[in-house]
Amino acid sequence: MSMARVSSGLAYPERFYAAASYAGFDGSPNSAAKGLTSKFSNDSALLLYALYQQATVGPCNIPKPSSWSPVEQSKWKSWQGLGNMAATEAMRLFVKILEEEDPGWYSRASNFVAEAVVDVPMNHNSKVEPVMENGTLSPETKTISTENGSLMETEDKDVVSEGLGSVAVYDQWIAPPISGQRPKARYEHGAAIVQDKMYIYGGNHNGRYLNDLHVLDLRSWTWSKVEAKAGAESPNPVTLTPCAGHSLVSIVWSIFSFSVTAVISWENKLLSIAGHTKDPSETIQVKVFDLQTCSWSTLKTYGKPPVSRGGQSVTLVGSSLVIFGGQDAKRSLLNDLHILDLETMTWDEVDAVGVPPSPRSDHAAAVHAERYLLIFGGGSHATCFNDLHVLDLQTMEWSRPTQQGEIPTARAGHAGVTVGENWFIVGGGDNKSGMCSTILAFGYKLVFSLILESNFCNLRGMLSESI
Repeated sequence: MSMARVSSGLAYPERFYAAASYAGFDGSPNSAAKGLTSKFSNDSALLLYALYQQATVGPCNIPKPSSWSPVEQSKWKSWQGLGNMAATEAMRLFVKILEEEDPGWYSRASNFVAEAVVDVPMNHNSKVEPVMENGTLSPETKTISTENGSLMETEDKDVVSEGLGSVAVYDQWIAPPISGQRPKARYEHGAAIVQDKMYIYGGNHNGRYLNDLHVLDLRSWTWSKVEAKAGAESPNPVTLTPCAGHSLVSIVWSIFSFSVTAVISWENKLLSIAGHTKDPSETIQVKVFDLQTCSWSTLKTYGKPPVSRGGQSVTLVGSSLVIFGGQDAKRSLLNDLHILDLETMTWDEVDAVGVPPSPRSDHAAAVHAERYLLIFGGGSHATCFNDLHVLDLQTMEWSRPTQQGEIPTARAGHAGVTVGENWFIVGGGDNKSGMCSTILAFGYKLVFSLILESNFCNLRGMLSESI
């Protein structure tokens, strides 16, 4: 994701102090609360507060507030979650977040300071002014942050807010007030987020494959059907074949492909990869949906493409798609590894070293630090798995890291998402309890945070690279 950069010539630490002053940290007890309330969301405000404290005071060494105040505890936990992060690193990250949240802050700033300002100390006896007011951060809001790599949470109630921009974090499943033309019930569909919209494509409805495309506006919570068309102007227009078990990947930044016939930009595109169909092809098909023209086309690739399949994982790493596993048209389970370079549109089969995951489909995959591919769970014809595998994409070597804590039960068909240094796994099922019936009822109990251990994932190193 691209972001604006400060156009000033200020160097650190002056740039940090200028940004802190603009955000409202001028040393008075209430100024930061007022500034943050008017400019930032709950999560961003808490993170900015924590980074400011880390940069100006240092690591959080004060006792945990003994009085029960959600705001006070949330601020303390956010600060302590930064651990021993260096002050200079906290300064850089503070400015980076400010630039992402408010790209034009420097042109609107008026009074900058050139030396540190110290926030009012917070201790268990002091009454801290709320960071948020007017209900945006109230005693009913739940905030999650990290402390030494593990999740922390306040023990309070939830807030259900309208629109994505004001949604807090919940400890129970909720049903947003959805409107519009809802898609019919389905499974094995593809889903991808593009900015503030979620796109749903294809899937299986009572044994029937689908090829419809729907979009959910995450700010208005409104469904609508996308009337897609085959791109007449595209070099490879396509008539959509209903499918399920495919992967839907969104690309929202510029990746350019150079071929003999054309130069293609993948910005604002949806890619549908593989999937089961009624009359399967011999090899994987990659379809491209242009969000601007609402048209589908087929990607022309080079090299030897993988055999057709469904239930595979497809992970975007830089300008490449990493495909692992799945089940082919003959129901044979796979554990092969392929990479599609979107710049050259060329397939490459990877023969990695080490012990790969056993053949499986419907597993979850994620990438960390643009280097480590994580594979968790999945199923075969006879059983489901709860093993964790890591592929180093630089050395192309498989490994099995030691899992700690409460290991999730075996499952397939689950979903996963990375947030910071945590990987959240939700839902799925096994051959005994089924796939779908327990997701909503036990969803909160089935959410696990996999802490990416420091032997291959370093939080502070990741933050430095992102700046």
